[in-house]
Amino acid sequence: MYYFCPTMPKFFIKTYGCQMNERDSEQVAHSLVTRGYERVAEETEADVVLLNTCSVRDMADQKALGKMGMLGRIAKERPHVVFGFLGCMAQARGASLLKNLPHVDLVVGTQKFHRVADYVEELVVRKREVVAGVSDHGHKRMDDVRFSMVDIAEERGSQETIREQQLAPRQATAFVSIMQGCNMHCTFCIVPQTRGAERSRSIDEIVREVRDLVACGVKEVTLLGQIVNLYGRHEFPKVDSKSPFVQLLEAVHEIDGVKRLRFTSPHPIGFRDDLIDAFGRLPKLTEHVHLPLQSGSNKILKAMHRTYTAEKYVDLVRRIRRAHDGIAITTDIIVGFPGETEDDYKQTRDLVQQIQFDNAFIFRYSPRRDTPAAEMPKQIEERVKEERNQDLLRIVNESTRCAGERLVGREVEVLCEGLSKTNPARLMGRTRTNKIVVFEGDEKLAGEILDVRIQRANGFSLYGTPVAPV
Repeated sequence: MYYFCPTMPKFFIKTYGCQMNERDSEQVAHSLVTRGYERVAEETEADVVLLNTCSVRDMADQKALGKMGMLGRIAKERPHVVFGFLGCMAQARGASLLKNLPHVDLVVGTQKFHRVADYVEELVVRKREVVAGVSDHGHKRMDDVRFSMVDIAEERGSQETIREQQLAPRQATAFVSIMQGCNMHCTFCIVPQTRGAERSRSIDEIVREVRDLVACGVKEVTLLGQIVNLYGRHEFPKVDSKSPFVQLLEAVHEIDGVKRLRFTSPHPIGFRDDLIDAFGRLPKLTEHVHLPLQSGSNKILKAMHRTYTAEKYVDLVRRIRRAHDGIAITTDIIVGFPGETEDDYKQTRDLVQQIQFDNAFIFRYSPRRDTPAAEMPKQIEERVKEERNQDLLRIVNESTRCAGERLVGREVEVLCEGLSKTNPARLMGRTRTNKIVVFEGDEKLAGEILDVRIQRANGFSLYGTPVAPV
């Protein structure tokens, strides 16, 4: 006999990929919690299991597919459970995801997160009815009944629907999605296909969301967009020579209760004088810029359709650093892009050594179907990609270590985010330059801003002691 729980369902959601995916997952979680669903930390406890997927790299696809495959065991043991794919991979693959995973009930694309709760609710009811029927009539098997929902259609105005999220107790940081989509069409990237064209929310709507977050105790806000500094360029006019994005930064900066303001990820071509100037005149705007480089070779940048040169990138870094002393710059780099010669890689290596990034995320090029780069000649062997990846990591790790060492003995402002994930006996927080600091103190400090004296640096983390007794 099949067993299912007649109470309000419990749900589990796992997120793959970027911070935008994390933000979308929180929107889904909020919509389910407001309907009485309970969020749980383990899929084995859940009546609804959702995987919010990423398609930027093949590894993310394979992880999500592998995870869902393993969940088939739960489907056999607990046939009332609803299983669903959300997000970028769902958008890209659609109904084909149902072919080899018969227990999957739901596939929802990137413009329909606000509809997930409705679909889940309907599927929960239908599956419970079927399970109850099977229990009452033993001649019928669950395998004989299958129903699924697939929604990957475009939806006008979907950018305005990502405006609520589920906050944890004493949560002091939050992400705010300000736009969806991308028009840049980098040759390695599938995002324009999975998230559509650029669409921006209104400044008033974003300000309203931030005010609500501040009322719940949030002190640091990170504005999210696929290319965040191109916000509103098609919808809103410049005012006093300021781009819509800078206008938005000013509007959020004026909100009482906002202590820190961040944004990610920008594109070099969207960094104009008005945005660089903002770092010198908006004190809540933190001293950290994540500025994707991708390659230090102009030949490869052109093949990637990145629309800037290595020289222009270096000049931009110089102007950003000149605008605010001590600003931290991090980046993304792809090694092994089709056609990347040893000389091309050396140009990237030399540029990384020259700039001395505070940190960098280095990726081996991964072909994505339906992207121009996947069809380019002179694809690079995996062995070469790995060698370049490891070589560049050594350089980045050294510059990261030096950036941390420079802070030893100094006092830094830290926003405490709560218990350290790697050492629950200690607290962790971030500096204004987005460096992780681990320190001792009472858990009640979560959500507070305090000064910490850095005593030592270890890899990517700093360790210190609060300046005032706590």
